[in-house]
Amino acid sequence: MMDKAAEILDCFAPEQELYRLSELCEKTGLAKPTVHRLAAELVRLGWLERTGNRYRLGAKLFELGSRVPRRRDLRETALPFLQDLFEATRETVHLGVREGLDVVYLERIHGHDALRLPSRIGGSLPLSCTGVGKALLAFSGPELTGEVLSHPLPSLTPRSITDPALLRSALEKAQVAGLAYEEEEATPGVSCIAAPVFARGTVVAALSVAVPRERFSAARLAPAVRTAALGLSRVLRDGASS
Repeated sequence: MMDKAAEILDCFAPEQELYRLSELCEKTGLAKPTVHRLAAELVRLGWLERTGNRYRLGAKLFELGSRVPRRRDLRETALPFLQDLFEATRETVHLGVREGLDVVYLERIHGHDALRLPSRIGGSLPLSCTGVGKALLAFSGPELTGEVLSHPLPSLTPRSITDPALLRSALEKAQVAGLAYEEEEATPGVSCIAAPVFARGTVVAALSVAVPRERFSAARLAPAVRTAALGLSRVLRDGASS
């Protein structure tokens, strides 16, 4: 029964946050009475919320997610560096970690004129379509790269990289530069620059800045992104050794 409940929860994604019961049945392949019964139980637990005849993820899941020690501690440690990065660039900044073949966003800071982005705190996107994801992928080792390249590459926009050779080339450039770039591959009109964050010699997260394409400048943004990532890596390293 827990497996079936997990199937229902897994249906929800940043691009679609509300589902009718019939849509949940279609996506899970479960019988309508089963979905109806489990959805009602998930609403009771606060894991789902019901609005009219539609369901969405409940606030209880966010509360539970915020209690995960590793992610909570990383977010809290990173927050001053994210705030400094935002102050230095006045652009939208992200902190993300890898989960499987996706990047999960732990934090996002933006100004009053926030960009329309698919990223959201607690949400996930494919590694290959985002700057944060590419930074994580480039420094996670050849096994993960091979796994990503063994699957069809997802496409969020017409500019998403779907050619394995092009993605491999982009990752190699990121390894050399210490920075990963994304050009309108997750959202039209938005570019991104990201840097990996390390602890104990292993990449554990990545920071990024997302900017409207017309004012993207690597020369302006790269030093700030690199400084923030190095600063956070240093704190994580010192904390691990103390």
